[in-house]
Amino acid sequence: MIYTSYDMIRDCRAGKPEGWSYFIVQYVPVIRKVLAHYYPDAATSLEQLLPALRATLSSLDPVAERPFVAGLRQNVLAAAAPAQEGDIELDVLGEALDPLTVVEKEAVWFETMRYNADEAGRMLRMAPATVEKIRARAGELLRGKLDRWRSTILTDNGLPLGRAAAARGTETCIPPKDLLDMIDGRTTWTAREAIERHVNACWHCIDHFCRLHETIDLLRASQPLTASEAEPFKKMLGLEMPQAKFWQRLRGV
Repeated sequence: MIYTSYDMIRDCRAGKPEGWSYFIVQYVPVIRKVLAHYYPDAATSLEQLLPALRATLSSLDPVAERPFVAGLRQNVLAAAAPAQEGDIELDVLGEALDPLTVVEKEAVWFETMRYNADEAGRMLRMAPATVEKIRARAGELLRGKLDRWRSTILTDNGLPLGRAAAARGTETCIPPKDLLDMIDGRTTWTAREAIERHVNACWHCIDHFCRLHETIDLLRASQPLTASEAEPFKKMLGLEMPQAKFWQRLRGV
């Protein structure tokens, strides 16, 4: 029997050490990458974040791994720094970028997420030069809507813009499974057109779409902790060593 994110969340909610051990081994590396990307100079440490993340995980409904990691990323950013004011409103950005397609808006939104053209191109399976051209056009569109504009305005305002977009979800927003089906190429043309019509007018879904692309990239680049690397975090949470049977489940034995 394979141990999944569903099992992990259920065990964490039940206070079982198996769930927390799995969380530490599999997802501390992901958390480290998120912190290194968004807060490279911040003093916030993993040790400071774990109690807040533990409280969140204890009340989370079981979900599949990729939606879980996308939500974990949101919780890490929320816990690592307080909310901050920006100098560009999401509605202004939306109005400026209205002529762009969904994938063009994603290329621009990845700039608010502090990803350069090479990184965004990798996640969107797009040539970096194409990303640069899209962003140059977006910059000109945005410049015409602002009294004060600078080349770093999207990067500088990324966190408040992201929080504003995340707060705009409605019952009509596209479920993560459907967005992941599009990313994985499992969507019919008819379904794809319907999804893109909604996403093109919804910055919550643009943000969610990009976070799922980012999640796939994070998981691909992360390696689980070794037993010795995980031990300090287990002690931090007061966990007892899992039984051998549990580690067999992790390996699919």
